[in-house]
Amino acid sequence: MKFILLFRSLFFLTAFLLSSVTFACTGIQLKAKDGSIINGRTVEFGLNLNLSGLVIPRNYRFQGTLPDGTPGLTYTSKYAVMGGGMFGEIAVSDGMNEKGLAMGDFYFPNYAGYAAVTADNKAKALSPTEFSNWVLTQFATVDEVKAGVKSVVIVGTTPKGWPVLPPFHYVVYDKSGKSVVIEPINGELKVYDNPVGVLTNSPSFDWHMTNLASYINLSPINAPPVKVDGMKLQQFGEGSGMHGLPGDFTPPSRFVRAAIFSSAAIPADNAEQAVFQAFHILNQFDIPFGSVRAVENKMMIPEYTLATIVRDPQNLKLYFRTFEDQTIKVIDLKSFDLDAKQVKKISMQGKQQVVDISKSATE
Repeated sequence: MKFILLFRSLFFLTAFLLSSVTFACTGIQLKAKDGSIINGRTVEFGLNLNLSGLVIPRNYRFQGTLPDGTPGLTYTSKYAVMGGGMFGEIAVSDGMNEKGLAMGDFYFPNYAGYAAVTADNKAKALSPTEFSNWVLTQFATVDEVKAGVKSVVIVGTTPKGWPVLPPFHYVVYDKSGKSVVIEPINGELKVYDNPVGVLTNSPSFDWHMTNLASYINLSPINAPPVKVDGMKLQQFGEGSGMHGLPGDFTPPSRFVRAAIFSSAAIPADNAEQAVFQAFHILNQFDIPFGSVRAVENKMMIPEYTLATIVRDPQNLKLYFRTFEDQTIKVIDLKSFDLDAKQVKKISMQGKQQVVDISKSATE
């Protein structure tokens, strides 16, 4: 079994190096009746990202990295952060800080354009994964992010563990429900207000919002019967209001579905209920292993859902489940010493268990 897993990992790594395989992640936001805000996303890829949980304390020193390995921006964490890191790097690529600010990296192929390193900007430069780490450790609200993001640049530094430079754009949410999308285009960081709380992948966010107007006819309410030349025509079954909803796994189709499903969701009573509601909605974007494949250089690379993450900024809890283990697990930031001296690491690995409830039968 270990040999098979090793072979699969090596195969996917080789395929990744030779291909244009991309993330197919989908992000959403929900609001509960009591005003609680919940946000979450799926994580898809054609390669195991070696995801691990991280808890970064306050006053932890970080150093940005230039493409040649020399230092970029130096900064210290103002806020404690928890979330997921990739390939062993101490950088939260998806997570939330102690003020409830949440952020996620999403693949942005063929559109991401990082800044060139210059003498003037190298002291404020960050890699694509260091950027999200910097945002989460420095800011408490979306408004602060919008003002502060102008002070840094993202340069083309390949992060630790990555075989190639990942093209990213980013979604940010705060505790009030405000959201923005940040996209590196032609070396500049463009910031868009995100009223729908949704993000997928390419093309750019403004294109997705324009495309969304093509689906204003969709409704969770069933279409009423109509008469044509005296003959009554009516739906065959439930769901006619959503006829025409795109069902494929492309980023534009997933964006439309995410916007429709999250806006049509009947608000849960509170944050805890909204967390599980978010998991149910994100089930709609789960990619079964083998359903989406890229073929590059005669190699087949299946993309699948590695993890699903839901964040509760009111209670500072991050919930997740993985491809290997569908059990929902939680990391509670309040359980940690936020002034600790070292970063805490948490395994996100697991093995699915089946619970036999046969003996619980009653008459």
